[in-house]
Amino acid sequence: MSRPTIEITRTEEFSASHRLHNPAFSDERNREVFGICNNPNGHGHNYELEVTVRGEVPADTGMVMNLTDLMRILRESVVAKLDHKHLNHDVDFLADQIPTAENIAIAIWSQLAPEIAHHGARLQRVRLLESRANRVDYYGPSSLSSPAQEEVCHE
Repeated sequence: MSRPTIEITRTEEFSASHRLHNPAFSDERNREVFGICNNPNGHGHNYELEVTVRGEVPADTGMVMNLTDLMRILRESVVAKLDHKHLNHDVDFLADQIPTAENIAIAIWSQLAPEIAHHGARLQRVRLLESRANRVDYYGPSSLSSPAQEEVCHE
């Protein structure tokens, strides 16, 4: 008999700075595309990260995944590497990427998916809130049939 499938979500926060800049663009094109977010000294956000995992509820534990384990994974694999960092310069898993909210969410997924799978659950969604008004949702590399991602305006 199949067990019920449940999604659980954990939220963490981190503060970081970044600069939206494409080195292949001219300075004028960068300003045109990224506006104030192309400030040469960067700018910062207080990010909120929501990570949702999905799985069957085992009879022996009653937990899709132990939330304490999920908290530890998020803090060690993501928050400790991003908090109070400059995303363009200090984060190895964002190297050579424009640190938009979209690219950050995708990179976070790559950091988390294997670790969560090791605990018997499946990463379902990474939601990154860049501000109260702007957020992105990423459902993984095969998310074409998943709910639409929300576009953000980087301000």
